[in-house]
Amino acid sequence: MKHSFLFLLSIILFHTFISKAQISTSPSFLHRNQQWVDSVFATLTPDERIAQLIMVAAVSDVKRAVIDPKTSSPAAVEKLIRENKVGGIVFFQGGPVPQARLTNYYQSISKVPLLVAMDAEFGLAMRIDSTVRYPYQMTLGAIQGSNELIYEMGAQLAKQAKRLGMHINFAPVADVNNNPNNPVISFRSFGENKYKVADKAVAYMKGMQDNGLLTSAKHFPGHGDTGVDSHYDLPLISHNTNRIDSLELYPFKALISNGISGIMIAHLSIPALDKTPNLPSTLSKPIVSELLRSQLGFQGLIYSDAMNMKGVTKYFPDGKADAMGLEAGMDLLEFTEDVSKSIAEIKKSIAEGKISQAEIDYRCRKVLEAKAWAGLNHYKPVDLNNLYEDLNPKAAELTNRLLTEKALTVLKNDNNLLPLRELDTLKIASVSIGADTITTFQKTLGLYTSVDHFFIPAKATDAQVADLRSKLKSYNLFLVGVHLGSISPRTNYGLTDQMNAVLKELIATNKAVVSIFGNPYALNKIEKPEAAKALIMSYQLTPYTQDLSAQLIFGAIPAKGKLPVTVNVQFPYNAGIETPAIGRLKYTIPEELGLDSKVITYKIDSIANVALTQKATPGCVVQLAKDGKVFFRKAYGKHTYEGPEPVKLTDLYDLASVTKITASTLALMSLWDQKKFDLDATMKDYLPDFKNSNKADLHWRRVLTHSARLKAFIVLWKEAQNQDGSWKRKTFSTKESKRYPTSVVGDSLFIFKNYDKTIFKAIRDSPLNEKEGYVYSDLSFILYPQIVKSLSGENFEDYLKNHYYHKLGANSLTFNPKRFYKLEDIVPTERDTFFRMTQLHGQVHDEAAAMLGGLSGHAGLFGDANDVMKVWQMYLQQGYYGGQQLLSKDALIEFTRYQYPEEGSRRGIGFDKPTFKYSGNAPKYASPSSFGHTGYTGIMTWADPAWKLNYVFLSNRVYPTRENNKISALNIRTAIMDVVYQELLKK
Repeated sequence: MKHSFLFLLSIILFHTFISKAQISTSPSFLHRNQQWVDSVFATLTPDERIAQLIMVAAVSDVKRAVIDPKTSSPAAVEKLIRENKVGGIVFFQGGPVPQARLTNYYQSISKVPLLVAMDAEFGLAMRIDSTVRYPYQMTLGAIQGSNELIYEMGAQLAKQAKRLGMHINFAPVADVNNNPNNPVISFRSFGENKYKVADKAVAYMKGMQDNGLLTSAKHFPGHGDTGVDSHYDLPLISHNTNRIDSLELYPFKALISNGISGIMIAHLSIPALDKTPNLPSTLSKPIVSELLRSQLGFQGLIYSDAMNMKGVTKYFPDGKADAMGLEAGMDLLEFTEDVSKSIAEIKKSIAEGKISQAEIDYRCRKVLEAKAWAGLNHYKPVDLNNLYEDLNPKAAELTNRLLTEKALTVLKNDNNLLPLRELDTLKIASVSIGADTITTFQKTLGLYTSVDHFFIPAKATDAQVADLRSKLKSYNLFLVGVHLGSISPRTNYGLTDQMNAVLKELIATNKAVVSIFGNPYALNKIEKPEAAKALIMSYQLTPYTQDLSAQLIFGAIPAKGKLPVTVNVQFPYNAGIETPAIGRLKYTIPEELGLDSKVITYKIDSIANVALTQKATPGCVVQLAKDGKVFFRKAYGKHTYEGPEPVKLTDLYDLASVTKITASTLALMSLWDQKKFDLDATMKDYLPDFKNSNKADLHWRRVLTHSARLKAFIVLWKEAQNQDGSWKRKTFSTKESKRYPTSVVGDSLFIFKNYDKTIFKAIRDSPLNEKEGYVYSDLSFILYPQIVKSLSGENFEDYLKNHYYHKLGANSLTFNPKRFYKLEDIVPTERDTFFRMTQLHGQVHDEAAAMLGGLSGHAGLFGDANDVMKVWQMYLQQGYYGGQQLLSKDALIEFTRYQYPEEGSRRGIGFDKPTFKYSGNAPKYASPSSFGHTGYTGIMTWADPAWKLNYVFLSNRVYPTRENNKISALNIRTAIMDVVYQELLKK
């Protein structure tokens, strides 16, 4: 009667599915290496052939094991290999080196090389530490368009797995997750759209199999619409056959037709496919043999899900399930609880005719074929040398970054708030909810503009909430990160009542941009997240999602992702608003630009270390970008040779003459754009006091190219000194007063209130050089602040900050930085032993600029490398940055071109350019279109439009004395940029 029922059921299933079945592509491992297979098979006893179909659990760290260490400990596994001759092992918790050692040992004691497997759905890090973690499949489901990156992820994972001695990855997950309450699949699925699930699963599978790794799609026939975790109970799938065929089976059909090597069977009760009460699909012949094998034509390896799960053991304990699984049609039993009992039960089934020895032999040979395909016919132990490095390649970091970037999804964006523009109008606070310290998200936000950071723990007290509330009153924008410590609905996704309350309050201010670092279904647990000004679904809590979400907010990268699942009515499937990139710096790694991190870092480190060991400078900061992407940022050395303070990336340096082109020339380009400043006008046109001077008719174009016969400099402080070393009247005083209000250095020297007029008069009355030609001169640049004020009506510093620095988010760029920064954040320059008689720390190094109160057009600007680079990136982008055209393209073209090449002059307007024959003033490989400047204190900035390169080098080479010019003698500054040119030329 039972056989008649099964026959009838098979006929029904056949007619249901056969019309929709796709042509199967045979897995590539089948019928390969038959000579090796035959030779090994001939050595196996009947019991050993059964054992080849069993894979046992193993751990390399018993203390962290989440499975029973009694059956998975090294000693227990060794016994199973020696005594039962099992066919494979499945690794769980541990580390790469301990696992590799165990793998080598287990292989050495095994009669037949073992298949080594792992659940590595999102990388080896799913099970072991110190390895690569790729995005969850749900995150990948948000990616639109081509699946090439998912293929690449699979390819990389295959290489890492094989390097660790693995042969099988139990992935991809092919379940269509359309149940928000699914406790076990959820984030492990590509989403709810069967077509996209199929396409992405196929790409992932092919990436792995094309690179020599066996795969196993799971959890057949579909675990995506369950409310029960099969680890703890037997889920019931109540859908009819049409629904199962059209939806759940669709991705599996696609994978079969594309030659997948393996499929894993889930522990599910599916009455529409097998009405046997409480029978898991793992043990169902109609599902395994008739549906998967016959109707769908799958010829590869069929794996059980773990045979210790309650979904199977609840009703079939003590090894019976293993025998029934083979009877149903499975090839490999994963995680058998009791191997000896299982083998005994399987032998009993053979004896009773429920399964034949021939069928066991056939499956054993198929397993051996898979082993041969995976390379076990030429087994080699895992090489432990450089294992950690090989398992963590930079290429994987790049893939992680690119996958994350493409997945990020904007779900709300009132009035196109994102990406943020007009930074000068915003007073921003970042708030990390669920964090105990400043987060990666906040650190990256701080790269773009001034942001004050706050954080509040997951279980915040009322006092902590009140304190936060008080501190946030003065801000007009909150950048909120919700840091969810769990991806499981069982733990409410890590969202506590306190977190929810704080988030609700911030959203209610109508000032909040919210980024959710966690499972998208967590949106169902947040009260009115749609009320936020802007809402970003970041999918996971990782360094990549935090970093790139911050970059998205500021428009360094676009938003292109779409929700792969329906969360609720407010957030349906495919929700997602695209936002553009608006030309701000992106922060990435060299590999995104086709460069090798190891090579770049080694070579730049070597040059920087020469500078340090040769005492060319106590320390320095190097920052490099290409195509608007910052790929190298590193600080070296200390503030001073004798001090303990290490250089930080955020340290401010005295920019010296780089002030000329990051301040004065910038202001002049702006005024030129406004037609207020004419390069072909004369000095008297903008400086009436010069009307009757020898400089009256000098043209600004000549002046700004250092070819107007101006003297190089005037030692102005010497002009204020008597022969006996005392100060002349109305020059300096050692006491502050109304007549001497401005400090030249600290509280020991103050300058007369109108002494700037004396300085300007000295420049006006200075003689001209006798001969025409290039002579680099500071004198005209000292005058530009008063010209800017005259033409714009604004003070020089205010003009720069209001129109440029604050708009760029370059807020560290300032004169007299001690007004705003602690001394530990400013790098000391020289020990002045002839004028100010003290160590210069936070005061401008240049004497003339000091006599002008620290503010001049030729020197005096301080800033950190990142903010200097923002100005120069605007230059490279022909005046465009952050969604605004701050300067015209014409201005950049005019000011950065050679002005008098026919005279042999290399100068642009304000800017330095490469000499026509290499002289060392610029990088050796710099293009003729490049431009930049060096600073006396050890600074260099250089931009190359031909290569789209942006370079900032900051140092204090004048510490302790300006007599040290090794930084130039050793070509430190130019050599570092030439490293990048040389690597790019290799491409």
